[in-house]
Amino acid sequence: MPLDSPIGAGAGGPAPADRLRILLATSDLFPPFRPAAKAIFAEELTRRGHRIDWLMQAESPDEPAGPRAFGNGVAHLAATDAGATRLRRLRKHWLDFRNDCKVFGLLKRGDYSLVQVKDKYLGALLAIAAAKRHRVPFFYWLAYPHADASLYAASHGVARYRLLYLARGKLQKLLLLKVIMPAAAHVFVQSEQMREDLAAEGVPRDKMTPVPSSLNLKDLETPPGERPSVDKPADERWLLYLGTLIRERQLDFLVRVLAAVRRSEPAAKLLFVGRGEMPEDEGRLMGEAERLGVADAVRITGWMPMKEAWEYVRRADVCLSPYCPIPILRSTSPTKLVEYMALGKAVVANDHPEQSLVLRHSGAGLVSPWEEEPFAEAVLAILRDEAGAEAMGRAGRAFVEQYRTHSRLGDVVESAYRKVLEDTVGGARRPAWGVPE
Repeated sequence: MPLDSPIGAGAGGPAPADRLRILLATSDLFPPFRPAAKAIFAEELTRRGHRIDWLMQAESPDEPAGPRAFGNGVAHLAATDAGATRLRRLRKHWLDFRNDCKVFGLLKRGDYSLVQVKDKYLGALLAIAAAKRHRVPFFYWLAYPHADASLYAASHGVARYRLLYLARGKLQKLLLLKVIMPAAAHVFVQSEQMREDLAAEGVPRDKMTPVPSSLNLKDLETPPGERPSVDKPADERWLLYLGTLIRERQLDFLVRVLAAVRRSEPAAKLLFVGRGEMPEDEGRLMGEAERLGVADAVRITGWMPMKEAWEYVRRADVCLSPYCPIPILRSTSPTKLVEYMALGKAVVANDHPEQSLVLRHSGAGLVSPWEEEPFAEAVLAILRDEAGAEAMGRAGRAFVEQYRTHSRLGDVVESAYRKVLEDTVGGARRPAWGVPE
């Protein structure tokens, strides 16, 4: 399968070569937990012997600022401010920006192969200037359409400060398309749909590589005797959703799906394994459940350790991956879908560029329109065919093993780096391994 496959499958890793030294400036907080930063950089590329130095902000105010050993490199941490007032939030951004300014000194003193910026805008401008000054290739990583999300929130009444969101979205869009993308030697994006969206805005398609969601299968390998205890009554059929419950996702849709399913399958229960960011997120779900008379069949577990959440997934009869069909969610690469498939579960998902593509290629589940009745019929089809559901689960697991492990996506990223570096410096640059003074 080609490197730019829309389902993210690399065609094998590159031949062994000199280790790269990468300076990564990321919006992820320390310690990193989001998939791209943690899985690709902190784990996979580090495991291959590449050195990663980080510019990032601490998540906790208790975390001391300054350099510290991290992985096989150094993390240069900015202090943070946990205050909720506008002034305190402004201070938090200022501390992060000031830390990003270290890119000039680091590139001057360190023999870096490249500088990679992920989901930053003002920080990207600093990195572009420093990279040009010190003749180091600049790469960009866009994991989420921030500009479009801000503009959507401003235009649909979601944003608390509409004019602020509108100005921020327009500025981010301008910087991204007119400065950051043209300056980048290469760009990593979240999905094939995001690549198509940016190509329609004028970014050369061959300058972008999709890096969709992935996971480490070893993380799932908990022996049955060591798995967290999850009590599932024998007479219940579990419909499960894993993830955040923020109201923008419009998950009251699933409550209405449950009501439709229970007309034919009264034993069906809906489990939300996660929580919202605000009490009203969960209140909206339970309010809809009460309105429809299914509140006793809806359960919200709250956040829990990942291994416990996965045990709930293992016990589910069917797993649900709904993504509200709004523009800002079309370019996402749902992690929950890959987790469901890796755990061998049949999935029902709505029409969505990547979900539809993955389920069509893998045979791991059914795709429905964003409509309660068709979605409910897809759920019932799986509940009524246990053998078919098991076959879907096996197909999903096989797909993840072949195409969506951290190792496979690490191949994609590493290959893109190698190709660009060979094209731009003719393979002549040989990165050093020493720590910047």
